Amino acid sequence: MEPDQHFPARRRLLTGAAALAAATVLTPLTTASATTPRKRSAWTDGYPPVHWHPADSANFTAAKRPTQYPIDTVVIHVTQETFPDTLRLFQDPAHKAAAHYVVRSSDGYTAQCVRERDVAWHAGNWSYNSRSIGIEHEGWIDDPKWFTETLYTHSAMLTAAICERYGIPKDREHIIGHVEVPGTDHTDPGQYWDWAHYMELVNGVAFWESLTDL
Repeated sequence: MEPDQHFPARRRLLTGAAALAAATVLTPLTTASATTPRKRSAWTDGYPPVHWHPADSANFTAAKRPTQYPIDTVVIHVTQETFPDTLRLFQDPAHKAAAHYVVRSSDGYTAQCVRERDVAWHAGNWSYNSRSIGIEHEGWIDDPKWFTETLYTHSAMLTAAICERYGIPKDREHIIGHVEVPGTDHTDPGQYWDWAHYMELVNGVAFWESLTDL
C-alpha cells in the first residue's frame, strides 16, 4: 500500500469552506479489527471528517480535559508502522501507548482513537501527555514518499481545528514533533517532515463554524 513514489509538490494554501471540503475525500477503512466507525459530519463542528476506532482503555488515562488539565500543545508523530497495524497496536492492551488521531498516507483518512478529553499515552512524558493532543501519521521517518500532500493537508486541517478549539497558538512552540518532547528517545517526525509547508497549511485554514464538544 505504498503511495506515489514522487515527493509531493507544494500546493496553494487552502482557504474557505469550498476548498477545504474539496480536500476531504475519504475512502473506507478495510481492516478486520476495525470497529464500526463514528464519523463526524463533514465540518459540522469545525473539524475535518474523522472516524472512531477506539484504543483499548489500557493505553490512555480517562480524564476531563481541558478542565482537569489544560490543552496547549499538539505533538506530531510518525507511526513507523502501516495504518492498519497502528490501529491494531492501539487496540492491544499490552501496547501501553496510543495517540488521539492517526492519519493515513494514501488518502488522509483520519482515525480518532482516544477522545480529546482523555490523556493519550503518546509522548513518553506525563506532563506533555496531559496537556497535548497527539497525531500519528502513517509512514517511516527515513522514507519521505509516505508524507503525501494529502496526508499533510488532512493533518493540517485537523491541527488547525484543535488549535482553534483550545486557543493554541499556531506556531512551532505549540505544534511540535515527538523528538522535541523532553526525555524522549524518539526522533519522529524526522528530517523529511516538511515543517515549513505543514505550518503554512495549518495557518492557511479558515474557520466559519463554532467548535463543539468531542
